[in-house]
Amino acid sequence: MSKLTAITSDFARAIEHLGTEDFVPTIADVLCCLVNADDATVIVYGHEELPAISFARPLAGKEESSLATYLTGPFLLDPFYRAAAFDQQFGVFRLADLAPSSFRSSEYYKNWYKHCGYEDECGLLIRLANESFINISIGLTSEGARFRVGQAKLLASIYELTASLCRRHFLEVLEAQEKTTLRERMHRSLAAFGASVLTRRERQVVELVLLGHNTRLIAEKLGISIETVKLHRKHAYAKLDISSQAELFFLFMEALSHWSGDPDTDPLIAYQGGQ
Repeated sequence: MSKLTAITSDFARAIEHLGTEDFVPTIADVLCCLVNADDATVIVYGHEELPAISFARPLAGKEESSLATYLTGPFLLDPFYRAAAFDQQFGVFRLADLAPSSFRSSEYYKNWYKHCGYEDECGLLIRLANESFINISIGLTSEGARFRVGQAKLLASIYELTASLCRRHFLEVLEAQEKTTLRERMHRSLAAFGASVLTRRERQVVELVLLGHNTRLIAEKLGISIETVKLHRKHAYAKLDISSQAELFFLFMEALSHWSGDPDTDPLIAYQGGQ
């Protein structure tokens, strides 16, 4: 059987399952087999709600998934999520295409990503409608494994077909919502983090630190010098009563867990009030 015949047969099987609970596992298996990947996770970012896991398998050797933690707030720092939600980038991307060069030194990586079971991933970011989208995350789990450019190109070659099928399957997710969504409010809560004690520039630096950018990249993004970035970070850490990026990450997560839901109120206020 030729490779084209095999791919056609696999997609025909997926089409047969459209609208059923078997569709997402089937399309995940098809994509994994195509590039010899180890696993896949499908996350739906609906317009109205927080992200939802449409498909995930327990990873070998892991008693429980860290995805539940991801849904409570760390997703805001996910390079794939931010590419779609903020930069409107849709298509096939490797982690290396989206993450800052210092990503594997970030607290997001140290405290969440490296425990999720993936050594590397390649995501198919698919726009649904009305600001909804999905990420079909294809993962490699072997130590040191990395996706090659050729594997990403192979996934890109069947992206449009995959995206069309997923849009049809997730039709129910596409209903328009007029009010400000919970996810949108959380975006604004991230931007408001520290607003009660930090200057605007200090908040910008803190947000970029949380996203995993190093000092040089922050300076480039904000159009200021490296020394100025260091000064803003020093002042911000002093005001937040922390001394490291790790403490910043945990403070952010703790504050988010106490968040009142008001998108324009600093999450720190509710957290400090509950201490």
